[in-house]
Amino acid sequence: MVMKKILFTLFTVGILCACSDDDDNSNSNIELIGNWKLTAVLVDPGDGSGTFSTVESDKIITFENNGTITSNGNLCDMTISSDNQTSGTYSIAKSTFNSTDCNNSNHNFSFEQNGNILIIGYPCIEPCQAKYIKE
Repeated sequence: MVMKKILFTLFTVGILCACSDDDDNSNSNIELIGNWKLTAVLVDPGDGSGTFSTVESDKIITFENNGTITSNGNLCDMTISSDNQTSGTYSIAKSTFNSTDCNNSNHNFSFEQNGNILIIGYPCIEPCQAKYIKE
């Protein structure tokens, strides 16, 4: 009986060690909170062939801990300028944000975070998106 307990303990410890979480080199856990710099935009011509084009921009979006989002540019569209301070609120659970600074303050803009890349979708007939990199 003692041998079974020892084997069970060794087996359990072995399973726990094999399942340990080793994310030291993973970017997938980068938090949404913080500054994101605009680096590229995508506007599809209508045939699905659109790709991201690199842009030179100082536009920054900041996600705060309290559920607010701010930008030194317009949150409501894909402009690359950084001369129009805007703000709003966001939901991590829904992956959306909105802003009373927009013409339609009820519209929820979608976003998707993948590591240090953030993609924001804008309301267009064809796909249009902006790509941000975590600073």
